[in-house]
Amino acid sequence: MEIELADHMGFCYGVKRAINLARHQAGKDSRVVTLGPIIHNPQMVQQLADEGILSIDDLDEIDSGTVIIRSHSVGPAVYKKAAAKGLNIIDATCPHVKKAQMAAKSLVDEGYEVVIIGEKTHPEVKSIFEWAGENAVIIEDEVQARQFHFVKKLGIVAQTTFSGNKFKQLVNIFIDKSNDIKVLRTICTATEQRQSAAEKLAANVDMMIVIGGKNSANTTRLADLCSKKCITHHIETADELDVEWFHNIAKIGVTAGASTPDWLIREVYIKCKNKI
Repeated sequence: MEIELADHMGFCYGVKRAINLARHQAGKDSRVVTLGPIIHNPQMVQQLADEGILSIDDLDEIDSGTVIIRSHSVGPAVYKKAAAKGLNIIDATCPHVKKAQMAAKSLVDEGYEVVIIGEKTHPEVKSIFEWAGENAVIIEDEVQARQFHFVKKLGIVAQTTFSGNKFKQLVNIFIDKSNDIKVLRTICTATEQRQSAAEKLAANVDMMIVIGGKNSANTTRLADLCSKKCITHHIETADELDVEWFHNIAKIGVTAGASTPDWLIREVYIKCKNKI
C-alpha cells in the first residue's frame, strides 16, 4: 500500500505564530489565558492547557494577568474591555484575519454596505462582522446571495479560509446587486495552497485521510473537497483510523488542516504505514 502526503498541509504561519506567542508569554507570566480556543484543534489546545495555558470563554472570568486574543480574533469592544480591566493583552490574531477585519472596516469608512462571505457562526467571521459594524451582512450560500437587495455601493470581503471557487461563484451573483462594487478578496494563500494540493492528491489516490479538528472550518472544507474526488475520512487523531477502511485500497493520500500540528500528522502516517 502506497501513502502520499499533500504538498501543502498542517500548521500555517498564523497558527504557528499564535502558538509561539502563547508559549513565550507563559514563560514570562504566572497567569496566561486565551480568550476562546487559540486555534481550532482540540488536541493542541489540550497540550497548551497541560502547559498551564488555559482557555476562557469570557473576560469576566479573569481580573488580572495576561489574555491572549486567539488566532480567529475578536471585535473592537473586546479589546476595549480587556484594556479597561487592566489586563496585559497579547494579540495572536492571524495577520490574514486582521487584514480581512481592516478591509471590512475600510469599506464601511468609504460608505459601502458590506457583505462578508463566510460561515455565520464561525468566530473569525463574527470578528470581521464586528469590525464592519451592525449593518454588515454575512452570506453563506447562493440562495442568500440571490436574496440580497440592490444597494448603491457594495463592498465584499471573505472569511480567510473560504473556498476560492465558491467565493468566485457568489461574487458573480452580486454583480447585479449594485452599480458600484468593490471586492476585497481576503482568502489567505495558505488556505488556497492546502485546498489545491488536497484536490490534486485526492484525484490520484483511492482514499484520502484528512487530519484536523472537527471544529476546524478549513479542515472540514478540505474533507469536503476531497470527498468529491475519492473516498475520504476526516479524523482528529490516529486512534480514529479503522482497519476496515484499508481493504482493497492501493494508494492513500494524507492531508491536514492549517491548525493540525505535525505530531498528529506523524502519528497518522505511521499507523497507516503499519496498516493500523
